[in-house]
Amino acid sequence: MKITEEGGFRYIETGGDGPVLLLLHGLFGALSNFQDLIHYFEEKYNVVVPILPIYELEIKETGLDGLLAFTKDFVDHKNFESVHVLGNSLGGHIAQLFVLDNPDIVASMILTGSSGLFESGMGDGYPRRGDYEYIKNKTAETFYDPAVASKELVDEVFDTVNDREKAFRIVLTAKSAIKHNLGEELHAVKCPVLLIWGQQDTITPPFVAEKFHELIPQSELHFIDLCGHAPMMERPAEFNKILDGFLAKLR
Repeated sequence: MKITEEGGFRYIETGGDGPVLLLLHGLFGALSNFQDLIHYFEEKYNVVVPILPIYELEIKETGLDGLLAFTKDFVDHKNFESVHVLGNSLGGHIAQLFVLDNPDIVASMILTGSSGLFESGMGDGYPRRGDYEYIKNKTAETFYDPAVASKELVDEVFDTVNDREKAFRIVLTAKSAIKHNLGEELHAVKCPVLLIWGQQDTITPPFVAEKFHELIPQSELHFIDLCGHAPMMERPAEFNKILDGFLAKLR
């Protein structure tokens, strides 16, 4: 996938004929997390994936506020007048803040395994630098099927955790997410919302999805069985079918 660099932003854009589908990745997310989704929608939507500067922001800007400002600046830079915004994990948290701050340009919001209400951390002492087996096991816990945590994915997480500067920013960003509980604000979300959740998600368990569904007025909830925290990776066929149906109704 070609990465475009301009205006201080790095991103993927498919240039499809349809509406903008803006994808926001999680704390340990990578562009590969959305690979199946991008290929499925790349022609009938303009799928856009900015690389969030989780490890590049100044220390005082590191956290949800800085990432929200970056997302808004990116949308302004691209002159997008209407977007469907989709976020996984931390990306879902940013999506909610973006929707609350910019209701006039959001056509819909899609959350999957999102933080914002409750999320289980990586455990005491995380990030545990230098312990490859620990990182391998923690990465595998993201999925129902541990095999989805490929060696390449584990290596990427391991390298990130063992970079002192990146590890520090991970902690700051995770703490920022815990402080930004949105339970009292979600009633203000007025756009249509789709919730797609893994039935076996242990990081943002099913009760979190049910609470989002309860708090967001125009929301619909779909569970995918035998699936963990990243349905678009672990069960891409089911995920894309649900998302396609939701977007088609809006069109």
